[in-house]
Amino acid sequence: MLKISHLLLSLSVAALSLTACKNTAESSVKIVDRNAIVDSTILAFEKKLLEKQIDSVFSKYQFNGSVAVFKDSIQLYQKENGFSNFENKTKINDSTIFAIGSVSKQFTSVLVLLEMEKNKLNIEDKASKYLKEFQNKEYENISIHQLLNHTSGLNTLGGKLLFKSGSDFFYSNDGFNTLGKIVEKVSGKSYDENVQELFSKVGMKSSSTGNIFKGKNFASAYLGNPKNAEKIQNMPKRLGGKEIGIPAGGILSTIDDLHLWNDALYGGKILKPETLQKFISKSSERHHAILGKMGYGYGIMLNIGKPPAYFHSGYIKGSPSLNIYYPETKTSVIILSNIADEAKGKGFIFKPHIEVKRITDAIENTVADLRKQMMKPNSNTQL
Repeated sequence: MLKISHLLLSLSVAALSLTACKNTAESSVKIVDRNAIVDSTILAFEKKLLEKQIDSVFSKYQFNGSVAVFKDSIQLYQKENGFSNFENKTKINDSTIFAIGSVSKQFTSVLVLLEMEKNKLNIEDKASKYLKEFQNKEYENISIHQLLNHTSGLNTLGGKLLFKSGSDFFYSNDGFNTLGKIVEKVSGKSYDENVQELFSKVGMKSSSTGNIFKGKNFASAYLGNPKNAEKIQNMPKRLGGKEIGIPAGGILSTIDDLHLWNDALYGGKILKPETLQKFISKSSERHHAILGKMGYGYGIMLNIGKPPAYFHSGYIKGSPSLNIYYPETKTSVIILSNIADEAKGKGFIFKPHIEVKRITDAIENTVADLRKQMMKPNSNTQL
């Protein structure tokens, strides 16, 4: 059971006492100074809370991977533990490149929306307009919008639809691989070329795809546990195969690059404001087997209730990941790993990720309330 409430109560009391000072006739403090004092005080205690709570997650699960929390450009927390290669005992560091699984889907969604901004497509278009394999009675009514929010009814490409398009939700990797093909069709360039251009625009120098990766520092993927780790063969090339597909789950990235991505995407540096709104608007609902009920936009999950958060989990064999962004505080939380004990089930594999999200959700909610309280004009705190 997380003991966030007790720690945050301590934060509240300490923050209020630290920001209090005497009123004198000679001193007058501008409101901007009050804001700065409140912000710096809360920031200091957030760092302490994150260190205490997330360090306990590392210890509890002997977590092999990397976790970082950034508020805008400020690093609140970062820790790496374990090995990127168990045979060579190569330690994970801040340059380690991980397979991020379905976190890749948001990149595919953005590529589609960028083509929309160029008037190369419309999200209400039918996929059959661009792809011959959709020009049949079964698939003819599937729209790009439905592929983006998993309401197409598609499971495996070529198979029968699970329901009438637009009437329900079913998470489909083949749906996102189809979106990758549409991007290729309208742009005249491969998916790899398109996404590399996007990485360059953002400044993501260490990111790549499983098809074209030629660099170093890649975290090999493993099944089992650190004492008995079985290496997944042909990584990262296997990500480009039919079983996964690059647009659905084949991107490789780092903690720092995903932080850059979050800041650029949600900071309005990639998509126009109205396009970004389409990306983050709830257009379907997902009942995630591990993370529970949530809203779903275009390749992105949404918290239902507080705090507002945009996030996505990712999993390909041996590589569980989670990328979270809290828009109200411009905070990124990124969790990457390269080993998974599948024998214990995905619920166990994602326990560290779930606990970190619970911690950061709780801190986001309480800090928002605390700041409002501390900034009230009639607050007992005198500045």
